[in-house]
Amino acid sequence: MLVEQIMKTQVITCKPTETIESALRLLNEHHIRHIPIVDDSNQVIGIVSDRDVRDASPSIFHVHQDNDENELQNELRSIMSTPVTTIHPLDFVEEIASIFYEQEIACLPVTKANKLVGIVTEKDMLYTLIQLTGVNVQSSQIELKVINKPGILPEVTAVLGRRKVNITSVLIYPYEPDQRYKILVFRLQTMNPMPIIEDLNSEGYEVLWPNMPGIEK
Repeated sequence: MLVEQIMKTQVITCKPTETIESALRLLNEHHIRHIPIVDDSNQVIGIVSDRDVRDASPSIFHVHQDNDENELQNELRSIMSTPVTTIHPLDFVEEIASIFYEQEIACLPVTKANKLVGIVTEKDMLYTLIQLTGVNVQSSQIELKVINKPGILPEVTAVLGRRKVNITSVLIYPYEPDQRYKILVFRLQTMNPMPIIEDLNSEGYEVLWPNMPGIEK
């Protein structure tokens, strides 16, 4: 899946010379948490978060009203984070997930030819993960421990195919205790996985989940 498939293209932006007060108003009006700061050429030169604005805003315990108003009139260039990590519309969503994790950031502006064209947030990533794993579709989940060898996936899907059940998603990850094995996780569009589990067990596959009572492994 590509970034252009999940990014928001209607992006609220500010110029570096705009005030903290204006950013605070935009954050509240649009219920957003980040505002890219762009120059006159629509190039991203910084980013401001709701936390940046909150930290720069006067405390509710501040007693000097004039000073409070002055602080809100400071330019965004004084609090924006820079440089900004950006991504491209044709980047893979699975790859940019590592950027969110490694850099511990909550949003990524999307640029093309150095121009801002969209934005991807943590919430967008979580929603995409839900779609990729198929948990948003009524289905059953089956986890198998299989030998880590070429061709094992089509072997297993051939068994599933006998029941003509639609596969919503497939995940593969290592079996940490023993690298000779891996875990296959299938989400299947059926509310009764019992016949499929019986088929898998009869073929010698180890079903980890669901652990159905009364079925020999």
